[in-house]
Parts: sequence; structure tokens; C-alpha cells
Amino acid sequence: MSTPAYQQIKDYLLSEIQAGRWRAGDQVPSENELVKRFDVARMTVNRAVRELAAEGVLTRSQGAGTFVAATKYQSTLVDIKSIAEEIRARGHEHTAELLKLQAVKADTTLAAEMGLQVGAPLFYSLILHRENGLPIQLEERWANPQLAPDYLKQDYSRITPNEYLTRAAPLSRVEYRIEARRPDRTAKARLAMDKDEPCLVLHRRTYSSGLVASVANLYHPAGRYQFSGHF
Repeated sequence: MSTPAYQQIKDYLLSEIQAGRWRAGDQVPSENELVKRFDVARMTVNRAVRELAAEGVLTRSQGAGTFVAATKYQSTLVDIKSIAEEIRARGHEHTAELLKLQAVKADTTLAAEMGLQVGAPLFYSLILHRENGLPIQLEERWANPQLAPDYLKQDYSRITPNEYLTRAAPLSRVEYRIEARRPDRTAKARLAMDKDEPCLVLHRRTYSSGLVASVANLYHPAGRYQFSGHF
């Protein structure tokens, strides 16, 4: 399946930014220039530029042009910090047990959520985090190899995926939702949960340079965890 024309334009603009040829504040080619370069309709170019502006990669100024946006770090209701940092801030000991670390292929759901084609390569990890020896979070994460090429090479007993990704693919945007969910039998056993105890699940999608960097499901025993924050 060929890549849509508007996506080709987005990929071109992103590649120039990621390669450092255009930096924050630099003006990018006008829509007229992109129309000629890609031999497409004006509305196709407009869609690509409009989507990158919505993703925080570009800024548009009426009458002046389109520019590379400055990188913005987002802090909302849930701070984007590692579970290890959170535990240590309480003066407690963090340990991590790596359960799975492997290359996988995007299924239909993941492909749609990460803006990739079905079957595209992804990196997958499953890690159990403990606080003073007690299971506190089961982290299930899919990472984009385009932004985190060394994801499978990290020692996740010493560094969390969040800490690696923050360095490899600095955040430009974060989306999340929190819900109560009954975990499956395996997750319940790993988190040492009571029979009828629900999980608090944080589903989080992070972006870097307009691309989805990772998608994660973070499972927490409801009786041992709470979300808090300020903005």
C-alpha cells in the first residue's frame, strides 16, 4: 500500500527537522513551493502542514509563513516522570524485573494508534516495578524504532523505559486516560493483588517531533496507588 501524498509531505518536513537542517524558528517552504515539489493539490499540502501545526511541530503566522516550532515539554495532571523517580522521591527503594523485551509487529489497533502501517516493526517491553519489594506497577510498552533505535539494548534493571525515551525522543506532546479495570489472572498474580481488587490503568501515548514515540499501559493495584498532580 503506497503512502498517501499528504503523509509523504509530512515525512519530508519531519525528516528535515530531525536531521537538523531546519531548527526552531526557521521558516519552512511555503505551501506553493510544496505543491510544485510534490506535484499535488494545494489542499493536500494544506492538510500536511495543518496536521503538523496541530501536533506542535510547526507554527503558522498569517502573512508571514510557516515556521519550525520550539520544543515544548508538557506537564499536566499526571507528571511525565519515571516510576523509579517517583518511588525514590518517597525515600523508598525501586527495583525492576524485566519480563519481556522483544521486537514485534504492529497489529491493526497499534498501527492506528501509532500512525504506522499494519506489520510495521515495534519494540515491546513488559516490566514489573516494585517499591520496597512490593509490586506497584506493571508496565507494558510499545516503542517506535524510528525514534528509539536502541530500545532493546538498554538495561532496564538500571534505567526505566521512560528515562531512556526522554533522552532519545524528547516529549513534544502527551495524551493519556485513566480507568479502573479488572486485570487478567496473570497481571493480578504479578501485582500480588487481592481477589476482587481493581487496577488503576494509565494508558499513555507520547509524541516526539510529530511522531508517536511510545504507547504504554501502566497497571497499578488500586489499593496501593493513587494519581495526583497539579497544573
